[in-house]
Amino acid sequence: MTPPVFAHGNLRLYLLALLEERPRHGYELIQALSDQFGGTYSPSAGTIYPRLSKLEEEGLVTKSTDGRKTVYEITDAGRAELDARRHELDAIEDDLTDSVRRLADGVRAEVNDAMRSLRAELASAAREAKRQATSATATAASAANTAHIDSARAVHEADLVLNEFRQQLRTDLRTHAHRGLVNAESVTLLKTRLAEVRADVIATLGQR
Repeated sequence: MTPPVFAHGNLRLYLLALLEERPRHGYELIQALSDQFGGTYSPSAGTIYPRLSKLEEEGLVTKSTDGRKTVYEITDAGRAELDARRHELDAIEDDLTDSVRRLADGVRAEVNDAMRSLRAELASAAREAKRQATSATATAASAANTAHIDSARAVHEADLVLNEFRQQLRTDLRTHAHRGLVNAESVTLLKTRLAEVRADVIATLGQR
């Protein structure tokens, strides 16, 4: 947690110093403090307005309405307190410098932590993407291997069918050859039908 910017009682004194420069409304005081810290610290309205009300109760500031804005102005009593504590302002300025540095260091640390966290998340996402890609590759390889196995099995079965057909046809041809029933017409028919079967089988391969 970032330590408080102002030590106890210092904020009210700093508000008096800002109002000594010129009257301001609440937002201008908040903006002046934000500018003082280079934007690293911007007090909330819940921090500023209660202190302004306390200063008003003590008679150190007055407020007036300027349109829709409430303008605060330092009183003579406020100037007297400020003069009596003028030596403290230098110490407050030194404290503010240290506070700005602490805030800047805190912001830098938070940014560094956020960057480390982001890098870790990106690295984790990259590892997950690589794992998924590896898994997808393995799945594709498995599918390709399965397809290769299925194709090899089909070729083997086709070889068995062809061998069985060849053996049966040779037996038939030899049986009929003894009777003188095999002639050139039978051979031509065999060539024609085998060519047609081959063409049909090749056509089915081209459909994949």
